[in-house]
Amino acid sequence: MQAIEEILREKRIKVTPQRMAVYAILRETRKHPNVEMIYQKLKPSYPAMSLATVYKTVDVLNKVGLLQELKVGEGGLRYDAIIKPHPHVYCEKCGKVDDVEQFSIEDFHNDSVMQHVQKETGYALSSVQLYFYGKCPNCSD
Repeated sequence: MQAIEEILREKRIKVTPQRMAVYAILRETRKHPNVEMIYQKLKPSYPAMSLATVYKTVDVLNKVGLLQELKVGEGGLRYDAIIKPHPHVYCEKCGKVDDVEQFSIEDFHNDSVMQHVQKETGYALSSVQLYFYGKCPNCSD
């Protein structure tokens, strides 16, 4: 967590207990929470923290590169403290989001797929996000 404090200070962003608590929640979970989930998790320990504070904090942490936003298509954003590019799988029934660890998005950066997409679209690509959709094992029954 000390490295996180240093990164924030380097970017001239005030290190607050609330920011550190939000980041700690994200570092400690693999559930890819949305802002409301983070807020509910912090509420018992930080009763004075507002939902707006959590929104502002994830925005700041995202802008400085300490987390990634996941746009899985449920109308909101999810967050992940693992910033190394990796695919995610989303359950369309319960909303669960999991990492796909056996496959690396970085393979696309050196692969002909990126080159093909750039050639076809004319876009200068900078990154890739990959999502899979379906039903998790609990919802498939």
